[in-house]
Amino acid sequence: MARAALRLAKNAPGALYVDGSCIDCETCRRVAPLTFSRDPRAGQSIVSRQPQSGAELERALMALVACPTASIGSDEKQEVAAASRRFPDEIAEGIYDCGYAAESSYGAASYLIRRPAGNVLVDSPRAAKPLIARLEELGGVELLFLTHRDDVADHARWRDQFGCRRVLHEADVSADTASVELQLKGTAAVSLADDLKVIPVPGHTRGSAVLLFGETLFTGDHLWGDEDTGELSAGRSVCWYSWPKQIRSMERLLEVRFARVLPGHGRSYSANTPEEMGEALRRLIARMKRN
Repeated sequence: MARAALRLAKNAPGALYVDGSCIDCETCRRVAPLTFSRDPRAGQSIVSRQPQSGAELERALMALVACPTASIGSDEKQEVAAASRRFPDEIAEGIYDCGYAAESSYGAASYLIRRPAGNVLVDSPRAAKPLIARLEELGGVELLFLTHRDDVADHARWRDQFGCRRVLHEADVSADTASVELQLKGTAAVSLADDLKVIPVPGHTRGSAVLLFGETLFTGDHLWGDEDTGELSAGRSVCWYSWPKQIRSMERLLEVRFARVLPGHGRSYSANTPEEMGEALRRLIARMKRN
């Protein structure tokens, strides 16, 4: 639980606050951007404005239950039961933000794709009881796609709960993920189904991969929208394997038609058309080559 004694000084006056245990994962800012923002000097989230309406309070309480480190608190008693059941939260037709980030994945976002052929989890959320119950109501989970080694979190508990097959590139398999059912090899794109295509993108990690569903690309930590500039972005400081290989992997995505990026870390990014996305990607590649 958040501790009032550790309340960050930059929080706006009022009941809600963020305490010093915040790890700057961006979950609260993604879920409730009208309430939470980033203090760049501290490198942590703060309550920049107390909720001004019932709808804003609901989003703020959703952020509270989603926070992986329980860093959000309130000086007043808050009823969070309704907020806890709001996840997964539909953000596009058939695509949901799972909320309930896991500290072991440094608060990475995870997603649910709801489809007639079987639902897909993209990266592992925290195995919270309210989320498990909601996913059961929505038809369970057929497949758990893990973009890379960093965001596997509670993958084994989801496997035990739903009997889902897990997918991870063999280059990112560790002792914790040795039991993953489908371990991808090489750099060739793989079709998991007619509407699900995996594209290996080594760089951030050796086994990083992205998943294409329609015109949405689930990118893990390979590609994201920058919170400050609004541009597509990638980070050399968090490239654990090879920056030159990550650039080449980014160039490979120029051949893929997509108009929306849903990352594990960072903001989502949308373009009006795949062609516009391609131009944004070319600008990013040029910046990466200069870096």
